[in-house]
Amino acid sequence: MDDACDWRLHSDWYSPTRLHNSPVKYDFPGDRFIPNRSLMDLDQAHGVLTNKITKQPSKTTNFQIEQYRRNLKNLTVSAEGRPFQMLVFRGSPKSNRKLSREIQRSSEDIPSYNKPPRQFPKKETLVLDAPNITNDYYLSIMDWGESNILAVALGTKVFLWNANNREIELLSEVSENNDYPASVSWPKDAKTIAVGYNSSRVLLYDAESLKPVRSLNGHRGKVGSIAWNGHILTSGSRDRAIINHDVRARNSVVCRVKVHEGEVCGLKWSRTGNILASGGNDNLLYLWDSCKMSSVNNLYRFDNHCAAVKALAWCPYNYNVLASGGGSSDGSIKMWDTQKGACIRSTDTKAQICGLQWNRHHQEILSGHGYGNGSESQNRLCLWSYPSMTRLGESIDLRARILHLSQSPDGLTVVSAGEDETIRFWEVFGPASNANPRVSYLDSLLSLKESPIR
Repeated sequence: MDDACDWRLHSDWYSPTRLHNSPVKYDFPGDRFIPNRSLMDLDQAHGVLTNKITKQPSKTTNFQIEQYRRNLKNLTVSAEGRPFQMLVFRGSPKSNRKLSREIQRSSEDIPSYNKPPRQFPKKETLVLDAPNITNDYYLSIMDWGESNILAVALGTKVFLWNANNREIELLSEVSENNDYPASVSWPKDAKTIAVGYNSSRVLLYDAESLKPVRSLNGHRGKVGSIAWNGHILTSGSRDRAIINHDVRARNSVVCRVKVHEGEVCGLKWSRTGNILASGGNDNLLYLWDSCKMSSVNNLYRFDNHCAAVKALAWCPYNYNVLASGGGSSDGSIKMWDTQKGACIRSTDTKAQICGLQWNRHHQEILSGHGYGNGSESQNRLCLWSYPSMTRLGESIDLRARILHLSQSPDGLTVVSAGEDETIRFWEVFGPASNANPRVSYLDSLLSLKESPIR
């Protein structure tokens, strides 16, 4: 074989066609015209480029010549013992296998930062007396506002408990026979508070002066559920009707729908404010479009529950997911895809579900339970991992059913009101999750792409 033929063979070997058609598999991290940085000693190359030796033959000493020769010798072999190259344009099977082993070895050396499993607190952090609390599953008599003030209805009175200084103020008291507050709710701005009464009226109170500023009418029975959506206040009643009030208008009633066949005991607006969920003592769950709400026009009607639907909660990190809980004859937590109108998961807790609260800091949901015929969940708080719905922990048996749940503005504390006339505070959702301490090499490289805009 002559030299020309030998040259053609070697030339063909290094051609792209020859490389791709070779039975040996080569990995090409980039185009052949782009340096393959994974096979380059960047530190050594940087030193060579920045530490240049200026040729000055007339003043060159023997020491400089020897140093120059030593530098040239060091350039011939890399730190790993392979021939040093400033630019490498393609990988070889051997080098790629070695690189893979190096990556695997380095990944094994990285310490594990697995988070410890979250646990339910052993006991509550604070307990308050709640005398004369109404023992009624169908009421909603506790709400924690954005101003860090907890509103609680006890008997014929409504109290405001300031979580900042732990001071208590009396908001209202009714003197009429057979009348009492049945529901309370703070709006987002916490400037007013709405209270629904057994006498079918709804009163708005100023949060600073603690005086009533408006009365909203339209129901013919107890108002046991109310929910805010901006300037719209939605109320549900024993008369089976749902009314939307525009609190800015003189004639506040925007729409009135009546489709539930039993008392409306659960109302919750989605976080985007475009969908209303309503649950009733008829075991039904309805979804309503805020712009097309009428008695003959609902988004979905779900009849999967076997008992009253009071507990409703929208997922804070997946706005299309709604959680609902059934009464003592049902005991299931159901997750709904509100876009598709389908139940995506159902978990049987074997106990009455009186309240649901999502954890905004971790993917978890908390359920408060009442009667359960001796089940493990009876009279307890239970913490569940989402979406697997694995039980992470539960409180001790409180010896009395939980009636209501609410959550602090920072999303770290949950408060429960019980049949035993106590209000308990649980640090169950904290602490807030920190950034993952394990930062990958890829993440560190991507972070270099971020630069301030002048």
